[in-house]
Amino acid sequence: MTADKTDNTIRLLIVDDHFFVRMGLAESINDEDNLEVIAEASNSEEALVAFREHRPDVVLMDLKLPCKDGIEALTDIRVEDPEARALMLSVDEGEDDIHRAVQAGACGYLPKSTEREELLEAIQCVHAGETYFPAQIAQRLEARSQRPNLTDREMQVLELIVKGFSNKEAAAELKVTEPTIKQHAGHLFKKLNVLDRTQAVTAAIQRGIVKLD
Repeated sequence: MTADKTDNTIRLLIVDDHFFVRMGLAESINDEDNLEVIAEASNSEEALVAFREHRPDVVLMDLKLPCKDGIEALTDIRVEDPEARALMLSVDEGEDDIHRAVQAGACGYLPKSTEREELLEAIQCVHAGETYFPAQIAQRLEARSQRPNLTDREMQVLELIVKGFSNKEAAAELKVTEPTIKQHAGHLFKKLNVLDRTQAVTAAIQRGIVKLD
């Protein structure tokens, strides 16, 4: 710990696969008297190793990481320590991304476009045992909580619809009958509150339910 830090310093682990992002965050955070970046990681494996070694007070976790994503990385960390406090940072603000992050144990979720002062405020809140979700994130999280979960099969059908598969092609791909595909499609349309395939594709992409390669 540097000389100008105190015993009350909040110790942070930054997990992001981009070096310059980590560097920028670390420089900004370390300017604060009561904050200190004690470790960095570029992927989920490094994140778990760094967490075990340093036991940070707060983890700043990027959603998009190579191999395992940030949500899976956070899940691994919370298996190690169920009390781990983490703040998710992402360029994605889809309902399902936010929902999955919270389900994994994230205490907050911020867009990467967030201003410095809000990031610092969020770190303080998360460290204090609170949660931090800006209004637009909280609204999307609430909207997602009102929507029923899709079954695994409905997710498979939706992914094929997004890829442009017809019902016949989807049936062949999943080795089921075409009426079965239509039935699953009808169920997922209802759950997504859409009327047809076009609206389903739009909703799936906008809400972050299906990722485009």
